[in-house]
Amino acid sequence: QVQFVESGGGLVQPGGSLRLSCAASGSIFSIATLGWHRQAPGKQRELVAQITRGGFTYYADSVKGRFTISRDNAKNTVYLQMNSLKPEDTALYYCNKVPISNWGQGTQVTVSS
Repeated sequence: QVQFVESGGGLVQPGGSLRLSCAASGSIFSIATLGWHRQAPGKQRELVAQITRGGFTYYADSVKGRFTISRDNAKNTVYLQMNSLKPEDTALYYCNKVPISNWGQGTQVTVSS
């Protein structure tokens, strides 16, 4: 079973950018859909973005135009480029195949001045 480890989170000012990485322990070539979820305290966990093996993407309305998901099958890595960050983007971000059956540690993104 492939495991995923998120990294790249941190503290950033509003309007700033971060790129999250999701390193898989094995091949992601055959995984149909990979995605990023996030959860903020007191809020429901939500799907932020996903990408299929064929490169089709989905974005939540709240991040559309600001976030970009990509996958590098050769590197077994999924990325989430986050631009024009807002305080409401503050959350713990998780990466995994979709649907997600187990949740890792995630990486914390905090957007604050």
